[in-house]
Amino acid sequence: MTETLPPSPPAAVGAPPVDERRATVILLAMALSTFLFVTVESLPSGLLTLMAPDLDRSTSQIGLLVTGYALVVLVASVPLAHWTRGVPRRWVLSACAALAALSTLWAALAPTYEQLLSARLVTAAAQALFWVAVVPATTGLFRPLVRGRVMARLAIGNSLAPVLGVPAGTWLGEHSSWRWTFAAVAALSLLVTVVVAVLFPSIPPAAGGASQAPHPSASRFGFQMVATVLVVTGAFGVITFVTQYLIDVAGFAQDAMPRLLLLQGAAGVVGALVVGRFLDARPVGVVLAGMSVLVVALLCLWAFGEHPVAAVGSLALFGFAFSTIPPALSHRVMLVSPRSTTMGMAVSSSLFNLGIAAGSGLGAALVALVGVRAVPLVGAGAVLLGLLVALAEERFNPPLTGDGPAGEVAQGRLSAGAGSPSSGMTPPG
Repeated sequence: MTETLPPSPPAAVGAPPVDERRATVILLAMALSTFLFVTVESLPSGLLTLMAPDLDRSTSQIGLLVTGYALVVLVASVPLAHWTRGVPRRWVLSACAALAALSTLWAALAPTYEQLLSARLVTAAAQALFWVAVVPATTGLFRPLVRGRVMARLAIGNSLAPVLGVPAGTWLGEHSSWRWTFAAVAALSLLVTVVVAVLFPSIPPAAGGASQAPHPSASRFGFQMVATVLVVTGAFGVITFVTQYLIDVAGFAQDAMPRLLLLQGAAGVVGALVVGRFLDARPVGVVLAGMSVLVVALLCLWAFGEHPVAAVGSLALFGFAFSTIPPALSHRVMLVSPRSTTMGMAVSSSLFNLGIAAGSGLGAALVALVGVRAVPLVGAGAVLLGLLVALAEERFNPPLTGDGPAGEVAQGRLSAGAGSPSSGMTPPG
């Protein structure tokens, strides 16, 4: 099939609205904010044994703080995106950071479990809106040819949260109180609020450089959403039960878990850095390659899980491969979303969280019925189905003009139509 999609309208690829230094500072602040949101979402998992006795609750009830959080993100993303579609992203993002700071401080001071749960749900609502706004708003500050790299830089915050954020928060909680951990996150969120409010440009969402996809396609978008649910479901079964798998199957001791999870997270950071080098030039190839490597990693973890060295290698490969998936999927949404990219990201965020819930639920069912050994195998099957859906998307749709060097030239011409490509900026790399 040689048909190509029509070029994007000039409004979608206008010159960047701010200079390079200012955009880079904003990008760093947004990466810090993604790091803080993912950290605070997962903190109760690391602080279970400290929070439960302080609040006179069981560890399972503390675990519900994570479940309730994810459900709010799942349900609230699309409505919040719709209600704020006309509000400049400067105020949306600064309000999200400010609300996160206040609600996290509330959580730190909450005298009861009920108040802590309420504070967490407010933070989750802020995160739901943040995720749908941050990618279009931040990438719109850069020229089209480097927006994939920008998304990869944002994803580093996601990768660093389990490696650095949760362990550091757990350490602080163990040496002081879990409340000081939440207070520290609140303080950093306040810093992000100030940076965004001061530096982010005040432009209407529709005027942003990435507000509309260059190749809108309802067909492609539908394929991508199905693939998203399948891939995330397959991966999160393993993510949820990786500790049990490493102990029960690979034979590691409990005290080895921090080092092994650190290795997985470090491999994820490397993956996020590597994917940024190729995402702009090969958006289709990166998605297919990431899913393929993820299938291989899961199959290796299942087949060789009883051998500690092979299990560690498979775990590192899994961390590397999965870290490429979120930025690659987000980049595809930004390319083909049939409506505004903000609404596209809202739907994608909701379905991503649906995949998280489905994956953890599927993993729990497998552990209860057949044992944890089957989790990577079934996960590989789900990811393989997602890969087949992604391949079907390419089979039944015209090719994206941005895939490969020729597409880069085409996008460069589009940039030149609104301003010289050389006048754009490149993200820190």
